[in-house]
Amino acid sequence: MKKLLIPFLLLLLIISGCGSKTIEKNGNNINKEVSENKSDTIIYESENGPVEVPADPKRVVVLSSFAGNVMALGVNLVGVDSWSKMNPRFDDTLKNVEEVSDESLEKIIELEPDLIIGLSNINNVDKLNEIAPTVTFTYGKVDYLTQHIEIGKLLNKEKEARAWVDDFKKRAQAAGEEIKAKIGEDATVSVIENFDKQLYVYGDNWGRGTEILYQEMHLAMPEKVKETALKDGYYALSLEVLPEFSGDYVILSKFSDTDNAFQETDTYKNIPAVKNNRVFEVNGKEFYFNDPLTLDFQLDFFMKSFLGK
Repeated sequence: MKKLLIPFLLLLLIISGCGSKTIEKNGNNINKEVSENKSDTIIYESENGPVEVPADPKRVVVLSSFAGNVMALGVNLVGVDSWSKMNPRFDDTLKNVEEVSDESLEKIIELEPDLIIGLSNINNVDKLNEIAPTVTFTYGKVDYLTQHIEIGKLLNKEKEARAWVDDFKKRAQAAGEEIKAKIGEDATVSVIENFDKQLYVYGDNWGRGTEILYQEMHLAMPEKVKETALKDGYYALSLEVLPEFSGDYVILSKFSDTDNAFQETDTYKNIPAVKNNRVFEVNGKEFYFNDPLTLDFQLDFFMKSFLGK
């Protein structure tokens, strides 16, 4: 009997061992698969709490403001807002990218995005979240460079975003020192725009080069602009009071499809900056944003305009 039991027990041990190896092997496979799945996504700490997003997004839709940030980080776009689409400097990159809005849900579904980005005031966030992870940002909640770093975190490219920010600050501040040395520490600069038959003057954080001029270069702002435009970021004004808001130098943002007849008036022509050829005109559609691509363009423009470089 013992002789019969021993082979039987050995057989049980072998089967048991094989079974445990199979379970262990299968367990390892499961762990490996879970690990791989986890690596496919990251958790981004958004304004509204943690969001699971792709670790390497391939099809991004931007509904407002941040297309240039995404492009600067080398991430593929499949849909962008109308303002980004109309920027002539983005033409080549966005040629085959669809124009979308927070209302064009069916078109966004067709684009099969794996990530959607927009400002916090967009509509249909719940519906957009059903299409793809949707992350929104409140404009001005963080400064413009921190905003780019946040986009970098969201796209899993924080290192690249921080490297660009560090380099940009050095270049912008160095250029600012040169400009102040040339025009004088107390020379004032205004950023004025004519859009849809309305004149505006801008504070220090509303795109159009304001962040570079005031935050990085620390150029002086006219007192009247400080009083009216700093809090809200912009201030609407009439032609009659335009001279009061014009600095020694003026950056004039224009749109070709807007009536710019105000420039033919005596009020405008008699502004000191106009009479002294210190008005630098820019294409509003190119100068609108404060993403890295636009900021680099703005910095080059200022160096050329103020320094002749």
